Amino acid sequence: MQRVTVTLDDALVAELDRMMERRGDRNRSETVRDLLRDGLRQSAAAAGEEGPSLGALVYTYAHEQRDLARRLTGAFHHHHDLSVSSLHLHLDQEMCLEIAVLRGEAAALRHFAEHVMAERGVRHGRLVLLPDAGAEPAG
Repeated sequence: MQRVTVTLDDALVAELDRMMERRGDRNRSETVRDLLRDGLRQSAAAAGEEGPSLGALVYTYAHEQRDLARRLTGAFHHHHDLSVSSLHLHLDQEMCLEIAVLRGEAAALRHFAEHVMAERGVRHGRLVLLPDAGAEPAG
């Protein structure tokens, strides 16, 4: 094991310590190692995973943003081949949370998710990709 020195500002260290406490980790190194592993996995999946994939697109949006609900519905209808199911929640008078289950080629899922998350009025979004073990082999 190697020792690595990292400089962090006070606010980030305080946040790290709160996370360490919540998770019940024994020390900062344990917390940082887990966060780094997760981050590296997410980065690899987002950048290079190819082939048949399952995706969970989670995003929040302001439903009264001009034509946003119509544009989002249109995007999902236009990409009906990728969309498996969705769950829509009303968070409050202004905000909604949508969880869309997607299935298709990883590149197509990433492209579609980026399009949805780029819509004006979509506040936060994230795509989680997993290999589709149940997909028919190509060929």
